[in-house]
Amino acid sequence: MSLSQEEWHEIGRLEGGALKERVFSVLQQVASEIQERESDDPQVLGAVPRLAALMDTRPELTSFKEAFNALARAVGLWNYIDRNAADVRDQILAEAVSVPELDGLTLHREQIAALNALLAGRNLILSAPTSFGKSILIDALIASGKYSRVAIVLPTIALLDEFRRRFAIRFGNRFTVVMHHSQQAPEGNVIFLGTQERLINRTDLGRLDLVVVDEFYKLDPARQDERSLTLNAAVYQLLRRAEQFFFLGPNIESVRFSRESRWRFEFLRTRFSTVAVDTLDLRQVVDKAARLEEEIQSTSNWPALVFVSAPDRANGLASYLFERMHVGRGAVFANWIAENYGAGWPLIDVVSAGIGVHHGRIPRALASQFIRSFNSGDLPILLCTSTLIEGVNTAAKSVFIYDKAINRDDYDFFTFSNIRGRAGRLGQHFVGSVYLFHTPPEHEDIEVTPPFFGDLDDAPDEFVVQISDEDTTPAITERIRGIAEALNLSPSELRLASSVGLEDAAALRQRTNDASTRGERIHWSGYPRYPDLLAVCNVICRVKNPNNFGAHSVKQLAYLLNNLRSQPTMKSFFALYASRYQGQPNGWDNVFKFLRACEYGLPQLFSVVQLFAKRRQPTTDYSLFIAEMGHWFRPEILKNLEEQGIPIQISERFGVADDSMENLLSRLTAAALNSDGVLSEFEREWILAANPPVYRTA
Repeated sequence: MSLSQEEWHEIGRLEGGALKERVFSVLQQVASEIQERESDDPQVLGAVPRLAALMDTRPELTSFKEAFNALARAVGLWNYIDRNAADVRDQILAEAVSVPELDGLTLHREQIAALNALLAGRNLILSAPTSFGKSILIDALIASGKYSRVAIVLPTIALLDEFRRRFAIRFGNRFTVVMHHSQQAPEGNVIFLGTQERLINRTDLGRLDLVVVDEFYKLDPARQDERSLTLNAAVYQLLRRAEQFFFLGPNIESVRFSRESRWRFEFLRTRFSTVAVDTLDLRQVVDKAARLEEEIQSTSNWPALVFVSAPDRANGLASYLFERMHVGRGAVFANWIAENYGAGWPLIDVVSAGIGVHHGRIPRALASQFIRSFNSGDLPILLCTSTLIEGVNTAAKSVFIYDKAINRDDYDFFTFSNIRGRAGRLGQHFVGSVYLFHTPPEHEDIEVTPPFFGDLDDAPDEFVVQISDEDTTPAITERIRGIAEALNLSPSELRLASSVGLEDAAALRQRTNDASTRGERIHWSGYPRYPDLLAVCNVICRVKNPNNFGAHSVKQLAYLLNNLRSQPTMKSFFALYASRYQGQPNGWDNVFKFLRACEYGLPQLFSVVQLFAKRRQPTTDYSLFIAEMGHWFRPEILKNLEEQGIPIQISERFGVADDSMENLLSRLTAAALNSDGVLSEFEREWILAANPPVYRTA
């Protein structure tokens, strides 16, 4: 559609007969242009959600609904057809492309095209905009009954939990949803949900009917994601077990592959979007902070996402806004945070003002509650980093792209497009708004090059050590032999070493040998004392900066580890941390970066140090300490529930010896349904929102 967004705004200001006359003209013009433009042309498609937004609020346009339905049918946006106002032909079409198992959800034309290819048994790589509805396709595949064992690779724990909750409602009576390492998959219908780090180590996958990889662009090492090679190794191992695969992600132009690759696929690229987006240029504004404050206080922009470059930047902006505005209903939430994480965290004041924050240093259960509060309107403003662009659903109407970088590097056009795509949501905000505070990057075509689709002889060393025997070549065998000899490791030990990077593993080998020669206390077993912990942390931090683990020094890292395992509860651990914290206010939340490192990062580094320390002293054994570090030296079920949105400070109050996750969740649910005062009203609502009783089927 050739109308500009300014012209659409002018139409929105019309009333009565003038509005009807103009909308009739628009319907005619779009009907004409459908024949002349490409089927996924954003200008033509965008007319449908813009007209839907008008009809949703203007009763004088009711008489145009049948014509609007015909337009939605013609462009393929069948999910916009109003069956109550549609003619018989449109009603039949909408019924034919609806999925009863998904609560009657109606698919659009491009979803049907992708679904048909997949149900025909073909491998598919789909590149589509954020608002396309890609995750709906996954649900439709599972609902089809064609697949019994499915593995789904997702980039974040937050996304795992979102999928878990949705699957438990829709498929809990047909599938076992396996998300945690401690769960053993049964025979029969299973959905494995995991990040690459989790799925690569599962031994109960068996033969898979379907492998799904979300945000597949992360397979390309050129994107400089430190998890890329682990993702490639995990996906490679999964594809070896799979009958079929489905990769999906946004804004990719092409996928490079070698003719010798053992895997074949179809690539479907579409611009098909279900919402329209207005772009507002604020690049010339001098006082950007003041303009941001002005715009996000306007209720017409709510719910509003504000994108910033890094956690410290988000924290600083949050504190700035707290001093100048108060929106939403965050007082009860803020009081709970203060009670359970300790005083002094600047986030407490920010939440009390009705502002949420979402970045990698926010505890997972807290981050999930921020998103729920944002979607419900209790916290209508959410400051976020790139952690929120990786698939987690939000109901954002407006997106403010306040910074132009991720950490210290300018984001590229691909990332910019993903951030921009968070504005608007089908069924809630037909037209989203994007506010630009900086010049966007130049358009560029993005090509993804997964190593396992290429010539394996040219793959990086960290991936080569994962290659199975059926794909090994003489050149690969020689490379692996050379790597193993250089590090004095077996093939299975090489795979562990690759989890930290082979270059870092070689450095750790040298540092471990040096520490052993000097008589440092690295040769311990069982539970270490503080000097033992300090000795291993010294080895690790001669290779990796302690800032990577949320600590400002080696001594603080060892101190945090020692306190974490010695405090009786996580609430007391946070209280001790809060009482002794003396750093900058915006660095308070580095303790959560430390806890993330305990889950993944530090256990692998401790394991590699142990490998080399054992060469010098065979009685060295960190295994017990490493195993417990991953779940914070607490019962694993408490950590699992934290990932499912229930804060550990709540669940640890209900835990008993030798508890099971099912029994603990049952007690928590019963307490949440009971108003006896054991849980506050806020906690009861939190538990039921995170894990309603129906979810227990999973």
